[in-house]
Amino acid sequence: MLSKRMQEVLNEQVKIEAQSSQVYLAMASWAEIQPGIDNITAFFYRHSDEERMHMMKLIHFINDRGGFAVIPALVQPTLTFPSIKHAFNELLNHEIHVSESINKLVDIALQEKDYATHNFLQWYVAEQVEEEALARTLNDKLEMIGDEKSGLYLFDRDILNVSVPGGEE
Repeated sequence: MLSKRMQEVLNEQVKIEAQSSQVYLAMASWAEIQPGIDNITAFFYRHSDEERMHMMKLIHFINDRGGFAVIPALVQPTLTFPSIKHAFNELLNHEIHVSESINKLVDIALQEKDYATHNFLQWYVAEQVEEEALARTLNDKLEMIGDEKSGLYLFDRDILNVSVPGGEE
């Protein structure tokens, strides 16, 4: 059984994961109307779907532990970006924010001696290490490319081979 506090903080994480899905969905929609970056667009759509799966996993866990998962209202995400580079920088910053939130949840689970929740959250901890590493790698590549159009072409082609972390259950 979840404590009231644990239920509240897990529901806050549901909101963060839902917001993440919306952020990446907005990035995908913006990217879709930019010329020549179809694979970057697909990457953002896949990333949005994965974040929704993270949210769903939390919802089921909360409900399975005798709590009540609350479906949150969401804030309008940023809709446009000055460049692809800016969008990917926002992706990295967002993943860092999610990692910080997951770490707080783990801390609370340990404080409450809620070892079932602690164990459940280890998947998210590992997931965030992968998410941040991927975001950093993509940002590093974009930094190397600079404003080079041929580099962006290759980046768009190569992102086809990038796996979005978190698809595995």
